[in-house]
Amino acid sequence: MAVPQRILIAPSGFKESLDAETVARSIAAGVRRVLPGVQITAVPIADGGEGTAATLAAATDGVLVPVNVTGPVGAPVESHYARLGGSATGTAVVEMAAAAGLRLVPRKLRDPGATTTYGVGELIRAALDEGIRTIVVGCGDSGTSDGGAGALQALGARVLDGKGRDLPFGGSALIDAERLDLSGLHPAVHEATIVLACNQHNVLCGKTGVARVFGPQKGASPRQVEELAKAMRQWARVLERDGLAAGTDYRTGPGTGASGGLGAGLAAVGARLVPRFEALIDSGLAGLDLDALMRGADLVITAEGAIDFQTPNGKVPAVVARRAQLAGVPVLALAGSLGKGAPDVHDIGIDAIASIMTIPMNLADAVANGEQLLIEATERTMRLLLLGAAVSSSIDSRYRELRPI
Repeated sequence: MAVPQRILIAPSGFKESLDAETVARSIAAGVRRVLPGVQITAVPIADGGEGTAATLAAATDGVLVPVNVTGPVGAPVESHYARLGGSATGTAVVEMAAAAGLRLVPRKLRDPGATTTYGVGELIRAALDEGIRTIVVGCGDSGTSDGGAGALQALGARVLDGKGRDLPFGGSALIDAERLDLSGLHPAVHEATIVLACNQHNVLCGKTGVARVFGPQKGASPRQVEELAKAMRQWARVLERDGLAAGTDYRTGPGTGASGGLGAGLAAVGARLVPRFEALIDSGLAGLDLDALMRGADLVITAEGAIDFQTPNGKVPAVVARRAQLAGVPVLALAGSLGKGAPDVHDIGIDAIASIMTIPMNLADAVANGEQLLIEATERTMRLLLLGAAVSSSIDSRYRELRPI
């Protein structure tokens, strides 16, 4: 076991705490406390969630365009989309979390049956009005479960009940949805290429549908979960009949459940649902060749807010690990917390995991001190790695001394 000379740092952000750039910078600082001369390549990974627009704007010399939109609980919020530069000029990145993310929903108002993606549609509309015709929508960290109905309403669609009345915001209202009227849809939608960068494991309906998997995380009671599940089934029926994409499986098609069903809603007006790393990395959007960077590394360090049973289902550490495994490079994953099922990630190519917390602490303290905790956790882990290298070297040396000539 040799001391690594070239380290690739490829983390996501820590939800509601640290963005990916800060995570990468903190890990690098911790590594340099132990290995000051090591070669570090830091590649913050845009995963479609919080910070995606800023990460891609920075990577392409683009800019963030400020837009005031309707937030998830109906109040105005200051939001933005990214207008990319370089070879991606002419492309906008809409980060749904910047308009309808969970962090924008006050804890006392966390009701996924009532929150809306209307602001996401307003961001798309703002980019279209600027003349942009290629739009990538990053899905992740949502605080909504409205099937994308709000986004469609902001783009000029009408969601109607059996008497032809417009439905109010929120997923719960979709139980009464009978028709989707697209006659007033923003005309540029038909001209644009809209790509949703989404987790393909997320589907709209069924046992693994958005209501049952993510509803509780967004504040739904068991009764609300069942109500939302029923509403999503009704919404899928409406989309199948009135959507523009004939033959689309809105119920269980890959990515239809992205961001509380935003995938299904935007697919109904022609958006393509693409695996998020294919859309954000492999497409060349950020000018990165992650696989080539891995082949040139001795160690890959990745990170996310929590490593648990959900990590293998398309989270950043899982994708990074699978690619590193193909390149034959070991992987260390750091996390804000280790939850149920965390050890299972060793089966997908993550060689070691570590939490940044060493003592029990409440969430507020962990978030407030996240950067320092991450630096110190990286330092501790690198010292353990050095110890392993020293032990390995000592064993090799003694073996050589004992080996007969």
